Amino acid sequence: MKIISAGHICIDITPVFPSGISCREPGQILIPGKLIQMDRADVHTGGSVANTGLALKILGADVQLMGKVGDDSFGAMIREILSDYGADGLLVDPNSSTSYSVVLALPGIDRIFLHNPGANDTFTNDDIPEEALADAGLFHFGYPPIMKRIYENDGEELVRIFRRMKEHGIATSLDMAAVDPNSEAGKMDWERILSRVIPYTDFFVPSFEELCFMLDRNRYDALAESGADMTSLLDMERDVKPLGEKLLQMGAKAVVIKCGTAGMYYCTGSTAVMSDVGCRMGLDVSEWANRQGVQPCYQADRVLSATGAGDTSIAAFLMAVTEGKTPEQCVSLAAAEGACAVTAYDALSGLKPLNELEMRIASGWETM
Repeated sequence: MKIISAGHICIDITPVFPSGISCREPGQILIPGKLIQMDRADVHTGGSVANTGLALKILGADVQLMGKVGDDSFGAMIREILSDYGADGLLVDPNSSTSYSVVLALPGIDRIFLHNPGANDTFTNDDIPEEALADAGLFHFGYPPIMKRIYENDGEELVRIFRRMKEHGIATSLDMAAVDPNSEAGKMDWERILSRVIPYTDFFVPSFEELCFMLDRNRYDALAESGADMTSLLDMERDVKPLGEKLLQMGAKAVVIKCGTAGMYYCTGSTAVMSDVGCRMGLDVSEWANRQGVQPCYQADRVLSATGAGDTSIAAFLMAVTEGKTPEQCVSLAAAEGACAVTAYDALSGLKPLNELEMRIASGWETM
């Protein structure tokens, strides 16, 4: 089955902190006027197209990447990295810069991103060629909140894309990104946007933080006030399950909510709802209808950075879906791949084949 991975792509620059440094809040390390001696900088492609798309390719999928870069040095770096994986298909926008992120992976706390969306802001439905859809079975799109043309006008461009895929019988998957409350995207009515696109979405795979911001802003603000990683504070039954149920009411078919170290929550719609998954997928509806559960995180061998871990976990989930595995197996493999991803600074170096993950799970891989 051919898979299209479209959406946001950038270059990730991660300054590596020396071993022995740890903190509970950024101000303990990032002090104005202070010189911090660093190790090498880790430079890799980032964004959903590179992270999820290349992870799917490494796992053995037939993948076509669709994203936009500028005609500049960062764009050339991204194209060269993708060519090493035998992947191409990016559009070059000479009027835009290439997107980049400086990832501050401070030891002991969650990452901080300094991000420029660049050419991603100009991506539209028209950038997806019709001929690419002829033999595609699954379309995955990632990071609408940091793609201006995609989220503006109540997500009209995103709805156009997903409606088009469904008209072709292609199964659809949607991942989100964190929203800066002070940005233009932060002022959008995300519940309205989701209500428009969710009916065309077969697999919705956001993180709790992203989803809580969009659907339960009061709870998001309350959790954010603590200054701690909000996934360490959430309660699956009180905080996460209601969001999944709300998404099902909005027309979602299968939902996987990534909750950091708390694990993953998943739920699916009725038999009638699941029967509407893109016909090219060939999903076993009897196995997928009316499912719900929590998948704990697996113990990671080490933790260097969570950058891209959510993206690669979703790649494992989608790969497992295309191989006809059950929802429980798909989510378990997603959690296992996420535990492997955090052992490296980039999203792909820690990646493991699904059969290797299955063997380790079967041997009693401990969960958190």
